[in-house]
Amino acid sequence: MTATDTNDRGSAGVVAALSFEDALAELEAIVRRLEEGPDKLDEAIAAYERGVALKKHCEAKLSDAKTRVDRIVFEDGAAVGTEPADLE
Repeated sequence: MTATDTNDRGSAGVVAALSFEDALAELEAIVRRLEEGPDKLDEAIAAYERGVALKKHCEAKLSDAKTRVDRIVFEDGAAVGTEPADLE
């Protein structure tokens, strides 16, 4: 991914449209690229900012999924209540 790609796809609206899996894959690619070095400083900062947005998006998706799982407790095939899900 080039700096132009990062800038073109850097808006919050575009991040919000990503699935968890797509956002995580992009975040992992950004981390690998930053670890490999040597990007120009401006490119590295833009990639880092995009990574922060992707991380927040992934955390929100996981939180939403945990809330949904917490709401569903089945007993004899019927939902009977809620219990916290231990996803850790």
